[in-house]
Amino acid sequence: MEQLLHYIWKHKIFPLKQLQTTKGMGVEVIDPGLPNSDSGPDFFNAKVKIGENMWVGNVEIHSKASDWFRHGHDKDKVYDSVILHVSGDIDCEIARTNGEPIPQIQLNCPVEIEQNYESLHRADMLPPCYDVIPKISRFAIHSWLSVLQSERLEHKAEAINARLKHCNSNWEDAFFITLARNFGFGLNGDAFEKWAGLIPLRAVDKHRDSLFKIEAIFFGQAGLLEEKLDDPYYLRLQKEFAYMKHLFQLPVMDASLWRFLRLRPGNFPHVRIAQLASLYSNGWGVFSKLMEAESMKAIRDILHTSPSDYWEEHYQFYNSSPRRSKNLSNSSFNLLVINTVVPFLYAYGKHKADEALCQRAGSFLEELKAEDNHVTRMWSGVGLNVNNASDSQALLELKKEYCDKKKCLYCRIGFEYLKQRK
Repeated sequence: MEQLLHYIWKHKIFPLKQLQTTKGMGVEVIDPGLPNSDSGPDFFNAKVKIGENMWVGNVEIHSKASDWFRHGHDKDKVYDSVILHVSGDIDCEIARTNGEPIPQIQLNCPVEIEQNYESLHRADMLPPCYDVIPKISRFAIHSWLSVLQSERLEHKAEAINARLKHCNSNWEDAFFITLARNFGFGLNGDAFEKWAGLIPLRAVDKHRDSLFKIEAIFFGQAGLLEEKLDDPYYLRLQKEFAYMKHLFQLPVMDASLWRFLRLRPGNFPHVRIAQLASLYSNGWGVFSKLMEAESMKAIRDILHTSPSDYWEEHYQFYNSSPRRSKNLSNSSFNLLVINTVVPFLYAYGKHKADEALCQRAGSFLEELKAEDNHVTRMWSGVGLNVNNASDSQALLELKKEYCDKKKCLYCRIGFEYLKQRK
């Protein structure tokens, strides 16, 4: 919905009646502004007449007005430049960081545009074979999903083996780099992998008993201690890293590689690095402990993170925020287990010829909640049940390795579609 609102605002596809703010003031859009593809407000340098006054500034768009607070804009001075807030559902009033209210309009999408958009979107997203899925027996579907889940684990094991070669067959190092990549949760995955590859883990091991020193190394090598900020904790970290950098000849990553575009504050690289620092300083042999864990509770205990007190009131350096725990959320924990712990269990089980580890990997997937993304929602929408992470991983494999590659002749659903009579 938000993407469609962006399109409507950009092309000024407004209802015929005059636009009004929630306070009843007339709104005339002279210039919708320039779309922003980076972090910050959605449109820059818009020209909007509100009442009798002409305003020039930025515009922010959300599906719901309350997203303003959910995304932390009320605490971010970057959004103080917003002159108008556009939303499909005005469910609350919003304000700048100083409490000053911001004008809002509710932008209703024309019915015909919404219908045509949904039709196009559905046609683009659904596989041609979707109508045959309800006709296939549950047994056949379950059997095919089991094959797909195994194929996905095999592909992930191959990727792990390739990374092991770059880590001189050190499983702990390969695990840390993979875990770091998955702490990027997609958008910052490449940056986290590059960052993790720079860290001299054997040298850092000597300081594992000090969370502060680990944070100094982690943030310093991430290039996030290069600014001049009047923040006591930041300055302490900066000073400590200067010493460590000289001691270990540490390289520093280009900070511009970190991405903040449309990230919720809880996903900011600063928070994720603080969580990784906490996890790394918790003790030795995280990988070995996870390979021995026989329950999801044991895994949760091992992956538990308690970042330093500073991060209870910060999402970035300098700018404070309301006090909030920065431990891993349940959804983040589940994704890390699905994309890191389970594949390593499977790969390590194959390496050791230990069938019990491979079976445990599959059992953990069946125990975890299914992933919620556009691919799983697509398959669910055409009648495929997504009961757990094993199913969602199988359906991701189906989309990536069969649908996207047009390998319909090798897909059991494609087989059923081809043999049906019209």
